[in-house]
Amino acid sequence: MDIFQFFAEHNIEYERHDHPPVYTCEDVNRLVPELPGAKTKNLFVRDQKGKQHFLVSVPDEKSVDLKALAPVLGVNKLSFGSPKRLKKYLDLEPGAVTILAALNDTENAVEFVIDQELWNAEALLYHPLVNTSTVLLSRQNVAQFLEATGHTPRILNIPARKQ
Repeated sequence: MDIFQFFAEHNIEYERHDHPPVYTCEDVNRLVPELPGAKTKNLFVRDQKGKQHFLVSVPDEKSVDLKALAPVLGVNKLSFGSPKRLKKYLDLEPGAVTILAALNDTENAVEFVIDQELWNAEALLYHPLVNTSTVLLSRQNVAQFLEATGHTPRILNIPARKQ
C-alpha cells in the first residue's frame, strides 16, 4: 500500500518534503532543508540467532551501543540486519530505514523501539519508505500510525556508545 494513501485513510496529518536521495545522517544534514522536528536515525538490528528483529529509532546524533542495548531488549547479542533481511521483513532498501516501515510489517515480525529522548519531541522526521522524501509527523501522529499498523512501540532509554 502507498504510505500517503495510508496516511489519508487514517487521517494522519503530515508535511512532505522532497529532496535528493540521502543515505546517511550527514547526507540529511547537507541535503534536507531544516525542518521543525527531531531528526531521526533508524537502525535495523537482529538478535544473534536471527530470530528476533528490531527497528530502533534514536535522535540522529546518538551513537547506539549495541552491546549495552542487547540486554535492555532481552537478547544476548545484537548485530545489524543484512540488506536481504531488511528487504524480507520491511520491504526496504538500505538508506531508507524508517519506523514508517511498520506499514510493511504485516506479520509483526519486527519490534519497533523508540528512544525516550526522541519520543519527548513534539514532532519527528522520518523517510516515507524512500530516501528521497522526509515527512514531518507529530508524536501523536506517529503513535496513531503505529497503532493503525498493529504495532505498539517500546519506548526505552537507548544506551549511547561512550565517545
